[in-house]
Amino acid sequence: MVFLIALGAPGASADTEERNFGSKYSPLDSIRKSNIDQLGLAWQFNTGDIPSDPGLTAFQDTPVLVGDNLIVCSVTRKVMALDPATGKKRWEYDPKSPKSSTNKCRGVSVWTDTLAQDGQQCKTRLLLGTSDYRLIAIDAVDGQPCQSFGEQGEVTIETSKPQFIPGEVAALSRPAVVNDVVVVGSSVMDNQRLDSPSGRVMAFSARTGEYLWNFDPIPRDGNNPAMKTWTKGKSVNGGGNVWSGMVVDEALDMVYLPTTSPSVDFYGGERPGDNLYTDSVVALKGSTGEVAWHFQVVHHDVWDYDLPTPGMLIDYPVDGQLVPALVQNTKQGLVFIFNRITGEPLVPIEERKVPQMGAVAGERLSPTQPFPVGMPAVSPQGFSLDDVWGFTPIDKWLCRREAEKLQTGPIYTPPSEQGTIYQPAPSGGPNWGGGAYDPASHIMVIASNTVPLIVSHKRREEVAATDGAEKGHADLSAGFTFTNTGSAYITTIKPFLSPLGAPCSAPPWAKLTAVDLVKKEIVWEVPLGSIEKLAPVPIPWELGTPGGGSPLMIGSGIAFIGFATDYQFRAIDVASGKTLWSHELPSPANSTPITYQYRGEQYVVVPAGGHSMWGTELGDAVVAFKLQPKS
Repeated sequence: MVFLIALGAPGASADTEERNFGSKYSPLDSIRKSNIDQLGLAWQFNTGDIPSDPGLTAFQDTPVLVGDNLIVCSVTRKVMALDPATGKKRWEYDPKSPKSSTNKCRGVSVWTDTLAQDGQQCKTRLLLGTSDYRLIAIDAVDGQPCQSFGEQGEVTIETSKPQFIPGEVAALSRPAVVNDVVVVGSSVMDNQRLDSPSGRVMAFSARTGEYLWNFDPIPRDGNNPAMKTWTKGKSVNGGGNVWSGMVVDEALDMVYLPTTSPSVDFYGGERPGDNLYTDSVVALKGSTGEVAWHFQVVHHDVWDYDLPTPGMLIDYPVDGQLVPALVQNTKQGLVFIFNRITGEPLVPIEERKVPQMGAVAGERLSPTQPFPVGMPAVSPQGFSLDDVWGFTPIDKWLCRREAEKLQTGPIYTPPSEQGTIYQPAPSGGPNWGGGAYDPASHIMVIASNTVPLIVSHKRREEVAATDGAEKGHADLSAGFTFTNTGSAYITTIKPFLSPLGAPCSAPPWAKLTAVDLVKKEIVWEVPLGSIEKLAPVPIPWELGTPGGGSPLMIGSGIAFIGFATDYQFRAIDVASGKTLWSHELPSPANSTPITYQYRGEQYVVVPAGGHSMWGTELGDAVVAFKLQPKS
């Protein structure tokens, strides 16, 4: 993932070595703890892009500085070039994607053609996917389509089968670029049908758009060694896709995939076995698509514990030597670290027995799941009746009365017909965005949600007799019911809330955690977010508010993060967890901030548009900060 990049811009600089590595760290350090009180608004730009019928909408873009342009991608995937110093729009490219029920853009990628002459059109180009599954290349200087790429600048990507509904397969995250190959993942709509489309990744020439190879996380050929983990000897399922993005090591010719669960998410009776290569870290050779190594972090997933974030590529100390490593965070709050060349675990992994009781008829659970040994989890590892909480004794009693009707237990307790309280929830723990890593201190800072969800199954024949049972909502607080067409069960998920609307689990309901990855210990942990905008009475009470997004760490020991639904953008002391500075945004920043230096000044920029899943007000702001002169 490209978080920081500058390509020959006068007066612009950024950490080009950070490109594609995903650690969300910049050595820029003009903004320091000693002058953070001078940080103020530099400019604000509004994209003008808020869908009238938003469906599932989130402004999750990670802007990128390319040459003299700051590139922003709006929720309907319009690409805009801004002046990095003023935020003034220079040009806009509209891919004209059809109306979609999902509106997101998690950024664009950058590729420079080393064979092209300086000044040649599309020597440096921007690559983006669309909601109708196209790959587009435009010139990074003027935004015009690259005529030599595909058909007039675009490639239409074929899905493995006809789409059930428009937008069932989309390319919402930035493509990965490994040398001269562009690799495109996909978002496949969850729980629509058992035989959903393949979640294969597709590779194309970054120069011409020519198709090169594909990799399907679900085996289709009996000769594929992964097929033995599908005990029916065949796989009718789809999914297993890569929706959150990828990281690459161009020197190794390697692209690293965080794959997701197979269809359908919460019931595996139609797919017995461990189900490789789903819910796995898969390392592929960028030039050929050949599997170099893989590791499955969840066997036979029935919890929707897919990998929600790209790995982080770091140098990890082992026996006094720095080893090229990949750090993979999970929704479960587990942290895995691998040698990114060989796949060897750098933190030992053991298989532990997990709960087997309470699964629905037809389910065959894996008896064990992998856990990193000695590395602390950043999320609670289960839910029991002792964990029930309430603001008042009555509230707590009502929550406990509900919990007693449901199935509870340690992590990996299966979904059930009576309903199972998931902790961590399918929404995390950590989710999209992941952590940020400081190479000097070896500290990773990561945000996570801690509100449990209730997951319950109903037999399809029972639901068919219930009017209006198959419904979905963009707002998680209203709950979701998934159709799961072709599967034996229909699934409902909803947050575990009291009648008063508060979570039935103890706060914090979101938190920020610092983990020393070398010492394998939690350095500090603090609530993330105030309930002021959620409570009936606007009291600024730091109990944590669920959200999404990632921190950005800079060389002066500061982490910037939005995430929470309280509209605040915070600067956190990496050493202590103390909030050094905050600024109220027009909408929550459920995105990844970036930083760059332009004409001698360091900027921090964050998209602030909220997320419909968390029920917040949607917006379209890109907000930039820099140090202001002392008054």
